[in-house]
Amino acid sequence: MIDAMLGYRQGEIHSDEWGKLCIPFEDSLSEEQIDIFHKILDCVSETASAEMRAAYKVGFKDGATMMQEIQD
Repeated sequence: MIDAMLGYRQGEIHSDEWGKLCIPFEDSLSEEQIDIFHKILDCVSETASAEMRAAYKVGFKDGATMMQEIQD
């Protein structure tokens, strides 16, 4: 259930800073370098997503434990 909740996206996140940095950088790369760069970005995104899911699950379980302790 928690994974399903985390998979929901309200909207896309846009960053002006990302565009300012990434677009000129990508324009300076060869096609092969762009492919490698995108693979690196995918790895970073997957790692961050996995860390956020794990932290959310731990926080949710901790919150539920605290609520249970208060009820007892």
